[in-house]
Amino acid sequence: MRFIRNLTFIALLAIIGFYFLEKSNISPDEAVSIESNMVEEKISLLENKVAPEEKRNIPLQGEIYDWMGKSPKELVQALGEPLRKDLSAYEYTWWVYTDQSDHYVQFGVVDNEIITIYATGDNLNIESVAIGQHYNTVSEELTFSDEVTYSKGFSFYTFRLSEEDLQMRPLVKVSDEIFIQCYFDTFSNVLSSVRVLTADTLLKHRPYELEYRGDLPGELRLSDEQWAEVESGMEQQIFDLTNVMRNQHDKQKLDWEEAVSNVAFLHSEDMAENNYFSHYSKNGADLQERLATKDIFYMKAGENIAAQYPDAPAAMEGWLNSDGHREALLKDEYTHLGVGVYRLYYTQNFLSKP
Repeated sequence: MRFIRNLTFIALLAIIGFYFLEKSNISPDEAVSIESNMVEEKISLLENKVAPEEKRNIPLQGEIYDWMGKSPKELVQALGEPLRKDLSAYEYTWWVYTDQSDHYVQFGVVDNEIITIYATGDNLNIESVAIGQHYNTVSEELTFSDEVTYSKGFSFYTFRLSEEDLQMRPLVKVSDEIFIQCYFDTFSNVLSSVRVLTADTLLKHRPYELEYRGDLPGELRLSDEQWAEVESGMEQQIFDLTNVMRNQHDKQKLDWEEAVSNVAFLHSEDMAENNYFSHYSKNGADLQERLATKDIFYMKAGENIAAQYPDAPAAMEGWLNSDGHREALLKDEYTHLGVGVYRLYYTQNFLSKP
């Protein structure tokens, strides 16, 4: 029996909303405003993650696409050692290169081979296009379609893109086994970031509606210890990407706030364990009350939440393209950030401190 399945998968459903709350709880004379936002995807735990202040230059030459299939040894010879190595939920390990302001590139490595790349920032080129180019310019170079097909042996796959997918994250097949996801900032209609990945990796992520006949890659089963490592890496990725995106929009860099990260993690964990998605905890507590339990001082605070995105970069692009979340992400007044990721739930807590 050859084609044993013919099913449709919808891997990504967006739930987006935000609210504003004002309350005085610091002193009778100080108004505390709390702004909260939401989308969908993951969450985790963060232990003493403080972003290094050292600037890292990334001497990338040629197109990022050219790194696919190469070895980590070649990567180190060209770029030096990565800033971090973050375990992913998909077998490969992210080798992260970033100066934490202008450039951000992470290479997915497994079995001594680069199988996926995610990149954003200035002066990064990929397959004849560059970050910051207008949608129309990119679409002239890379043909976008609402259906992208892939076959391997007796298995056949069709990725079906919605209108939102086509505007925000179109998919392009560039060879028999390699695909590019182009993430666009739909507010400015420019290319925000790119992801290059093998067909097998794309099938594991399943970011689009998928119709297939044959087999799908099995999900990697992680231990609690491995999940904790994955989650901690995603928290740091969200922190770094937040600052790179803020820099692209001429906003000040945020500082890491460990205590707030713990608050964010506990909320992500609570949503995952109790199967809900809300800025209000299962016990009815909102962000202000969650911060108060940890005696955290602030002038203003805001929250973004997300669930079921395949990883941290995808969640970041979702927030960037949602009005309320984008406002929190790029708000001038914020000075500090805590991030908590647990499984596929993500929480950002922003603070404004004197």
